[in-house]
Amino acid sequence: MTTSSSGGTDGVRAERPAPAEAADHAATIGRLISAIGTAVLGRPEAVRLAVVALLCEGHILIEDVPGVGKTRLARAVAACVGGEHRRVQFTPDLLPSDLTGVNVFNQATREFDFHAGPVFANVVVADEINRAAPKTQSALLEAMEERLVTVDGVRYAVHDPFLIVATQNPVELDGTYRLPEAQLDRFLVRLSLGYPDEDTEVAIMRGTSLAVPERLGPVLDQAALRRVRAAVQRVHVSEAVYRYIAGLAAATRAHPRLRLGVSPRASASLARAARAYALSRGRAYVVPEDVDLLAAPVWEHRLVLTSEALVGGATGAGVLADVLAAVPAPQPERAAAR
Repeated sequence: MTTSSSGGTDGVRAERPAPAEAADHAATIGRLISAIGTAVLGRPEAVRLAVVALLCEGHILIEDVPGVGKTRLARAVAACVGGEHRRVQFTPDLLPSDLTGVNVFNQATREFDFHAGPVFANVVVADEINRAAPKTQSALLEAMEERLVTVDGVRYAVHDPFLIVATQNPVELDGTYRLPEAQLDRFLVRLSLGYPDEDTEVAIMRGTSLAVPERLGPVLDQAALRRVRAAVQRVHVSEAVYRYIAGLAAATRAHPRLRLGVSPRASASLARAARAYALSRGRAYVVPEDVDLLAAPVWEHRLVLTSEALVGGATGAGVLADVLAAVPAPQPERAAAR
């Protein structure tokens, strides 16, 4: 290993991965991306972003119209990671206790026994999360942020590793409830798959090259996942890149079309995601281009536009493009500095 510091957010100095180690981890990440990609054709960057979120312990929100492969991607991510995974179909009549679990009276012991709900798994697929009532949606908040669940005043730790992969239809469709900003802020990335190109759609129709997610089998066991995650934490982020992210965040908070810019949690999330993305590309350091590429999937869903901006047809993507154009990126030599 090299002796340079990674500059971690937790204040602990750690050695960044050596080039050979970074290349080995990149190959492992590449195998994971390839396996998931066999179940979701023609979406390599969306798959890579989902794996980035997995590697930096962030939750994933997949938003798109029905029928483009949201649930397949979520199921494929769950199947390729060792450990227990559960799928919950969110509906308007789903109760919070259906997720977290309930206490049931045991006649033999004359005591209440806790029966854990599906949130107690390593990967939880929350299918069509915005079809459940807000009270049920909020039942996930504590688990997503604190890795804990409170039932009848008793707190239970969820599994480690723990990942929520949620899908949702756009809020303008009938029968959906808008996710509150506080919950959106807990998702590290929001992905959109979009419609496939003609060749990919023909391959999907044939079905011969499309893998069934549940038959993929684990590509990474929990021990291997922890090793890669530890390497992600040691990827180097220079002071210049940290300052660049902070400058972008400040620009969103001052933007005239935004009622709410990104939070410090969002800034930290972008730095974490940039580390994982850099490692997936075989680098032991983050460059400004990583930040630029990840700004939209990590930040766009956290922005709240003003009423005037919405009426005028502004979008979060457009605002972020303005911010990236206005804030100068650090020079390569500064970005790579220790």
